[in-house]
Amino acid sequence: MTNFEFLVPTKIIFGQDTENTVGSRVKEYYGGKILLHYGGSSAERSGLLARVRKSLDDAGVEYKELGGVMPNPRLTLVHEGVELCRKEGIGFILAVGGGSAIDSSKAIAMGVPYDGDVWDFYCGNAAPKTALPVATVLTIPAAGSESSPSTVITNELTGRKYGCTNELTRPVFSIMNPVLTYTLPAYQTACGAADIMAHIMERYFTNEQGVDFTDRLCEAGLKTIIVNVPKVLENPGDYASRANVMWAGAVAHNGLFGTGRTEDWASHGIEHELSAMYDIAHGAGLAIIFPAWMRYVMENNVMRVAQFANRVWDVSMNFENPAETALGGIKCLKNFFKSIGLPTSLSEAGIDDSAIAEMAQKCTGNDSFTVGGFAKLTANDVYEIYKLAL
Repeated sequence: MTNFEFLVPTKIIFGQDTENTVGSRVKEYYGGKILLHYGGSSAERSGLLARVRKSLDDAGVEYKELGGVMPNPRLTLVHEGVELCRKEGIGFILAVGGGSAIDSSKAIAMGVPYDGDVWDFYCGNAAPKTALPVATVLTIPAAGSESSPSTVITNELTGRKYGCTNELTRPVFSIMNPVLTYTLPAYQTACGAADIMAHIMERYFTNEQGVDFTDRLCEAGLKTIIVNVPKVLENPGDYASRANVMWAGAVAHNGLFGTGRTEDWASHGIEHELSAMYDIAHGAGLAIIFPAWMRYVMENNVMRVAQFANRVWDVSMNFENPAETALGGIKCLKNFFKSIGLPTSLSEAGIDDSAIAEMAQKCTGNDSFTVGGFAKLTANDVYEIYKLAL
């Protein structure tokens, strides 16, 4: 197990009707004007935004609004938010929505006090020294951005999708009411499940020894999604299952499951090129990429993949031929994604092989660079993974 530091300062306010307390919660952290940042019309139609506005008004919180966040959130809206905050003297951002609204809010929070372009932080050309505080009202369990220090933004002008991780962007509080997820379309629910599972698997697949405690945490998280997501899809109003999925999604990406481990993150990088080019839902892209990645890298540490198969999917362990066990687990993962309505190949998503060489080069940035911690992947390796995913 590696050395680590662990601190999650995000206050989680979990349960029914908790969104109605958001005004007083904001007041605990900030007394000035805030930005209310959200996505499309669903939060408006559901009445959530009306309840949030009322709570803010009742608490005497002054706010400006900026909607329009899209899946794979765009840099242009971030720039608009930065300018609005500067013009209005805004010092706090409240995100209402899923990972896209939260990630966009985090980007704005970093951009407001920065003299340059906030995209510098995503390119690795600069690191934020300060950021506005961010809080969230979560509507989609998926990205885990509600308690993580990470944000991903798409630059639609260049076609690049990059992430930035910095403790300054970890939300100060997040309101999580599972009832708010009842109206999610089945496909969004499934995409969220794949995203949560991928966050866990990026940490699970490690070459680090002596990490049995976090192995078991990861396995429990994966099993929670495997058991509860089909229940949610069958009965969208199943509060207990919704609550388990929502809480698993937050813990999956707050850093706990990765403590003491060397993480991977190649599959996320490979998928980011996919969704940047084709604007596919992130979770759907991960459902396509992860099984292909596992097949390609499993010989790097076949016993870990076999352990995943045995402990998560109850595939019998074949110690004489662990590759057989590993392949069985990969098949189970792929079948699960199919069973909840997700594509598991590029062709199912309407994507051909015309751009896979370009995406592979973009993913690694250079022939001499590699991605991933479990196995170091070159551009050629990434290309082969895309081919496996066809």
